Amino acid sequence: MMRAYVPAVAAQPDAWSFELAAPTYFLPHESDYVQPTLTADRGALHLEGRYNYEDRESVSGFAGWNFETGSKLSLALTPMLGGVVGNTDGVIPACELTLGYGLAELYAENEYVIDLNESSDSFFYNWSELSFSATRWLSGGLVTQRSRIIHTSRDLQRGPFVGVTAGPIEATGYFFNPGSDDHYFVASIGATF
Repeated sequence: MMRAYVPAVAAQPDAWSFELAAPTYFLPHESDYVQPTLTADRGALHLEGRYNYEDRESVSGFAGWNFETGSKLSLALTPMLGGVVGNTDGVIPACELTLGYGLAELYAENEYVIDLNESSDSFFYNWSELSFSATRWLSGGLVTQRSRIIHTSRDLQRGPFVGVTAGPIEATGYFFNPGSDDHYFVASIGATF
């Protein structure tokens, strides 16, 4: 899934943890593409690198800080600052949030790309998931995305998703805009190590 791994800050402050995810977009009216993301966490420090995320053929990098609180009702928050170069050049304030309660989880990733070449090309990006875990290895729910890369008649893409987890491997399928001519699929595979 697209969710960022947020480690327990007090667990092992000197140990690094990594997550590599490779969502692949299957688009009906545009060329398909892969959007790899690598995150690295050590204690509260969070680093993230992406390709084809804010724009195709663009690389972005972020540094942030993980905050966590709660047990029954848990909150993880990672404010970040980053930049992008390539087809888009810009500065990006961003924030990732995970709110969990029992079998339900809300994940939201928001960022504002401040385009350094043309201020009118600056834009707000959002990816949000509301998921429910049926078991430790199966989850599903609803996803929304607001992206400048996807070109459809809808400003906000939405649809269902289902994910399976086997140890450190996670695979998720997303179906955006069902029942519309603008529908598309995203298949993501990720690993935590």
